[in-house]
Amino acid sequence: MRTIRIGSRESRLAVIQAELVMEAIRHTVPGVALELVTMKTTGDRILDRTLDQIGGKGLFVRELDAALLDGRVDLTVHSCKDLPMEIDPRIPLAGFSRREDPRDVLVCPDGAGEPDFTRPIGCASARRAVQLAALFPGVPVAPVRGNVLTRLQKLDEGQYGALVLAAAGLKRLGLEGRISRYFSVEEMIPAAGQGILAVQARAGEDLSFLGGVLDREGGLCARAERAFVRRLDGGCSSPIAAHAQLRGGEITLRGLYVDGAGRVFRDRITGPQNAAQELAEQLADRMKAP
Repeated sequence: MRTIRIGSRESRLAVIQAELVMEAIRHTVPGVALELVTMKTTGDRILDRTLDQIGGKGLFVRELDAALLDGRVDLTVHSCKDLPMEIDPRIPLAGFSRREDPRDVLVCPDGAGEPDFTRPIGCASARRAVQLAALFPGVPVAPVRGNVLTRLQKLDEGQYGALVLAAAGLKRLGLEGRISRYFSVEEMIPAAGQGILAVQARAGEDLSFLGGVLDREGGLCARAERAFVRRLDGGCSSPIAAHAQLRGGEITLRGLYVDGAGRVFRDRITGPQNAAQELAEQLADRMKAP
C-alpha cells in the first residue's frame, strides 16, 4: 500500500488538525500508511506586519500548494478560514470537515478574571476589530500576529489587556480553560469557514479514503459562507464575515460587510439548503446595494 503524505503548517494547532484528519482516514482504511509533512509558510515567517500589509491569507497556503502540485504531498489540511477565495483548479478542495465551535472568544491574561481595558484588545483581523468597536466602545484594539501559543504569551507578558481568538483553535489545543467569554454569532459574526477544516488534493485523484473526514453539513456551510465573501470580492484583510446555520431543511446565513466609506452593514437571509450558495450571493448583492 502506498503512503499517503499529508501536508500541514508546522504550528502545534495545524499539526493537531492534520492529525484529526489522519485519524479519520485510519478509521476508514485500517492499516493505511500515512506520513505527516510539515512546513513553515510565508505567513508564518512574516510576523511584523498585518495580513493586509503582506498580501493576505494566501500566504498561509502558498508553500503547501507548491508541495501538492509537485507531488511532495498528496493532501493538504487547512483551517478553512485561512484559505483564499480563489483555488487553483489543479488542486481543488476535496471537501470540508464537521464544524467545531465556530464562535470567537475573549481571553484574559493568565490568572485574571476580567480583561484589562487600559491595554488594547489584541486581534488579528479587520473583521474582529470592526465588531469589537461596537461591543466595547472606546477600548483600543491592536493587531496581534503569530500562532495561538505565541499570542497567548504576548497577552500574559502584558502587551494586551485581552485577546480575541477562535474557540475552535483553543479547544483543539486543549486550552478551553483560557476562555473568559464566548461571543454569540450574532454579537461577533465569525470568519467564513471558522471551525471547519478544508482538505485539498490534486485533481483526478482517488479520494475514497476521505469518507470518514468529509462532512455534508460542514461542506454546505463552508461553501455558502465562501460564496458570500467571494461575491463581495473579500479576502483575508476585508472586514467581511459570514456564518451559516442549518435547521431542518433550511439554512440561515448572517453576513457583515464594511464598504469603502467605512459603513458597516449586517443582514441575514434564510431559505432552502439546496439553494445555499444562491442565497449567499443574494445576501451579498443586497448588502452592496446601498
